[in-house]
Amino acid sequence: MIEETFANLSLEKAAFGLGFLLVALFYIKKFLVAREIHNLGGKSPQMPTYLPVADQSAADFIFRSMEARKQFKDLQFWENSMALAQTKNKLPFLPLTAEINSMASNRIIFTVDPENIKALLTGQFNDFGKGETFHREWREFLGDSIFATDGELWSASRHLIRPMFVRDRIVDTEIFETNVQKLIKLFGGSSSPNGSKIVDIGGLYFRYTLDAATDYLLGQGTDSLENPTTRFAEAFRYVQARQADYFRMGPLNVFMSRKKFRKELKIMDDFIRPYIETVLSLSPDELDKKLSKRDTFLDALARFTRDPRVLRDQLVAVLLAGRDTTAGTLSFCTYELSRNPDAVAKLRAEIQERLGLGADAQKPTYNDLKDMKYLTAVINETLRFYPVVPFNVRYSLHNTTLPRGGGPDGRSPIGVRGDTRVVYSTIIMQRLASLYDDVDSEKYYDPSKWIPERWTSGWQPKPWQFIPFNGGPRICIGQQFAMLEMGYTLVRIFQAFERIIAVPVTGRDSVEDPRLRFEVTLSPGEEMNCVFLREGEKQF
Repeated sequence: MIEETFANLSLEKAAFGLGFLLVALFYIKKFLVAREIHNLGGKSPQMPTYLPVADQSAADFIFRSMEARKQFKDLQFWENSMALAQTKNKLPFLPLTAEINSMASNRIIFTVDPENIKALLTGQFNDFGKGETFHREWREFLGDSIFATDGELWSASRHLIRPMFVRDRIVDTEIFETNVQKLIKLFGGSSSPNGSKIVDIGGLYFRYTLDAATDYLLGQGTDSLENPTTRFAEAFRYVQARQADYFRMGPLNVFMSRKKFRKELKIMDDFIRPYIETVLSLSPDELDKKLSKRDTFLDALARFTRDPRVLRDQLVAVLLAGRDTTAGTLSFCTYELSRNPDAVAKLRAEIQERLGLGADAQKPTYNDLKDMKYLTAVINETLRFYPVVPFNVRYSLHNTTLPRGGGPDGRSPIGVRGDTRVVYSTIIMQRLASLYDDVDSEKYYDPSKWIPERWTSGWQPKPWQFIPFNGGPRICIGQQFAMLEMGYTLVRIFQAFERIIAVPVTGRDSVEDPRLRFEVTLSPGEEMNCVFLREGEKQF
C-alpha cells in the first residue's frame, strides 16, 4: 500500500505535504519552547515584527536595525522599539525589558533595567557569560582573549592581564607626555595645509590614543599623529566595524562576505607579529633585566606565557579597550566643552589653582588628577552621557531566569532558555528619566543633557545605574589607567588653550548634537570640528 501511495504521488502533492509537515513541526516546536519559557518564569513584552517569516528569523527587525545604524539612529531605534512594545502589548507603562523572536527556538531579550543588568553582571554571574555562540562568532578577531571567553579561559586571561594595571605600573604619567605635546601642536592648527585652525578632534584623538596605547603595550608607538595614513589604524577600524555588523545580523551574517574582513585582519596581525617575535626571542633572564628599564605590557605578558597566539589575542583585546574607548570619551568630552564655555572656565580655574596655566604650568601627577573634583565630574558626566560600550551582550549558559520584566507590572521574573542572547544598554539606562530625581528636587539636573554640575551638587547615582566600566567580576581592569590618561590629556590641553569653539560641519548652519556611531564601542559618527585658542588669541 505504501508503494502504491508513493507511485500515485505527484510532485505538487509531495511539495505541499512537505511544506505542511515543516509548518506543523515549526508550530509544534514553537509551542514546546513557549511552554518551557512559561515553566521557567514567563516572557517579557514582545517588540513588534511585521513580515510573515519574522517569527522565525526576525529578519525585518534586523533590517530596520541595520538601516538605523547607517543613519546613525541606533539610539532612537531602540527607544522606539521599546515604545512600540508598550503599544503592542497595551501596557500602562514603558517596559524596561522586551524581546523579539529569533530563529523560532530562542529569542533576543533587550533590557535597560538596572536589576536585570545587576543580575547579568554579578548576582547571576554563573548563569550568564559570553557563551559559545559569541566566542565562535568573534574568535577570528578577539581569539581566546578576555572579552570573548568564559570559565577557565576567561579567568586565565584576567589573571594574566591584571598585574599590568596595578597602581605602581600606571602612575608614570610620562608615558602620555610626548604624545600629548604632539596632539596639542595639531590642535593649534599646525597641520592644516591652508592655514585653517579648524581641526577634527575625533580623528586626532583616535590617532593620539593609538600612539599612546601601542607605546605602552609594545614599547613603540605607531606615530599615527605624524603619519595619518597608518595602515594598521585603518585595518583595526575596519575590522571592528565589520565585526559589529556581523553581530547585528545574527544568524543572517552567513550571507555576508568575509573576504575584506580577513584581509584587514591579516594587516593587523602582520603589524603585531614582529613585536611578538622580538619579545619571544628574549630569554627569561633578558626579560627580567628589562624590569629595571622601561618594561612594556608585552614584556610582562611574555614572562607568563610563550604562546604567540595568546600574546596576540590579549594584545588585540587590550588595544581595543585601551584605544577606542578612551578616544571616544575624549572626543565627546572635548566637543561638549566646546559648547559649554562656563564648564571650560571652571575646569581651567581648578587647573590653575592646582598646577598653573601656560608655559609655566606643572605636569599633573597621579595624585593631582585624583584630587581634582571638577575634572572628575567632567569625565564622569561624559561617561554617563556617552558610555564607551553603549550596548553589551551576555548569553545564558543554561536555562535560568532574569529577576524582572514579566507580569502585568513588568516586575515579575522572566524565563530564559540556554543560549539566549541578552542585550543590555548602558546609554539608554544612564539617560532614563525615571531613574533620576524628581524635577522639583534641588539635586535635579536634566538627564537628557550633558551637565557636569550634577556630580558636584551632592547627587550620586544609585547602585547599578551608572556602570561606565561594567561591574561584577568582569569589571574593567584598566579603568584607573583610562581615567588617568583622560585626566592627564584634558589637563595638559586646557593648560595650553583658553577656549574651544565648536564649528558646524560643512553644509550646516549651526552646531548640532554629535552623531553617534555604535560599533564595538561608541565613537563619533562624523567630524567634530573645533578651533582651539590660546590666551589672547583672536578667533579664526
